[in-house]
Amino acid sequence: MSSRDPLAQPETTDPADGARPRAAIWRFAPLAIIVAALLVAYAAGLHRQISLHAFLDSRESLRSLVMDHLFVASAGFVAGYAILVAVAFPAAAIFTVAGGFLFGWLLGGTLTVIGATIGATALFLAARHAFGDVLRRRAGGSLARFAEGFRDDAFAYLLVLRLTPVLPFVAVNLAPAFFDVKLRTYVASTFLGIIPGSMVYAFLGSGINQALAKAGKGEITLAKLVTMDMTYALIGLCALAVLGLVLKKTYLRNRRPGTEPIETQGD
Repeated sequence: MSSRDPLAQPETTDPADGARPRAAIWRFAPLAIIVAALLVAYAAGLHRQISLHAFLDSRESLRSLVMDHLFVASAGFVAGYAILVAVAFPAAAIFTVAGGFLFGWLLGGTLTVIGATIGATALFLAARHAFGDVLRRRAGGSLARFAEGFRDDAFAYLLVLRLTPVLPFVAVNLAPAFFDVKLRTYVASTFLGIIPGSMVYAFLGSGINQALAKAGKGEITLAKLVTMDMTYALIGLCALAVLGLVLKKTYLRNRRPGTEPIETQGD
């Protein structure tokens, strides 16, 4: 005979216990899709097809096609640029130069900014969805203070990072996801911060034929086409942004309670 108490309540399992692992797995789904798309792109050989040499060889036929279907080509360019940025495919600079040649520097630069902002935002949301709470749970000490400072001045920090020409674009897209940056702050700083660089490369693309003539013979690379004046201009913009951030920090520190000088009353 069973010794089980007939009045005892049957053992039950909490459905939430099984749902938590599934939820933890699904949070990585958007990022997994992005990684899979990047792997498929490399497997299909797009890294060889989307290249500076491929663009230079077909630039005139592409421009004729764009002029015949300007609206569709513009929409396709924005969509293609957004996808490239979202999957971190290393062809953004080439696309920007191509956009300047195909659409003119102003329209090409504008389309670039729109597409890059959309793609960067998609990558940011995917990373934040997957890892957004990692830093908040594990950060401590100086890292926690840095994260807090980053959140307090997220727009200024991101604007400086966007204007810095030496930082990888994908790194700046991903880093804010770990610091609890608000979406509207991320979008605004991204949109404004990439305008100078996008316009510079689009302007380069609009005069690509003259740039090729100046570059001379030999292997053509973006490094040969980008002049030092362009680099100095971007560095100067970054320096101005850093100066603005330093001045803002200094002003806020001097305005904190208890830091104002005590006025003495006269006799």
